[in-house]
Amino acid sequence: MGSDEVISRIKQLQSGGGTVNKKQVKQQDPELMRSALYYFPSWEHAVKNAGQL
Repeated sequence: MGSDEVISRIKQLQSGGGTVNKKQVKQQDPELMRSALYYFPSWEHAVKNAGQL
């Protein structure tokens, strides 16, 4: 999963009424969390880049 896909999936979570809570995403979609932390310094940074923070 690339950084563009990470941003896209975060946006999908938000638009679908899902949560971007770090703990919940880590439990529900660990691959997304791992990829986000690979490409961004923190989960919050990835969410901010998705324009959702």
